Amino acid sequence: MTTPTPSNIGKPRATTLPGASSSAIGTLRVVSLVSGLYDALIGLAMLCGRDLLVALFGVPPPVPPIHADLNGLFALAVALGYTMPYRDPVHYRPYLWLMGPLLKGAGAVLFLGDYLIRSSPASYLIFAAGDGTLALVTLWALRRR
Repeated sequence: MTTPTPSNIGKPRATTLPGASSSAIGTLRVVSLVSGLYDALIGLAMLCGRDLLVALFGVPPPVPPIHADLNGLFALAVALGYTMPYRDPVHYRPYLWLMGPLLKGAGAVLFLGDYLIRSSPASYLIFAAGDGTLALVTLWALRRR
């Protein structure tokens, strides 16, 4: 493992996976970047733009607000975690499996289920679509060689 120095902090690491093309590694980096930005935007919106989200989605504000605060914090932590597979997609493939197909896939299913069973607002299906798309794209990228 490379020791962090001021000159290499934040730079992608050149790593390889047996049988994986450099294109597949690059795809995992792009997926990490897009997923991280997606989660960061959601987290920031939940923490700093709650009034806008309430108005856009036509829902009442969360009661108590701490629930949205914690979800926003969680989303920001997940977003920050995507910096690891961005820098070293080979070493941090398990993070991509966990946060992509597993977490985002399960999130998409829960959003869809909540809409169908508990009649949550149709606007929530935007999150089902976003999470579901990222889950499938991440799965495709992880299986690519």
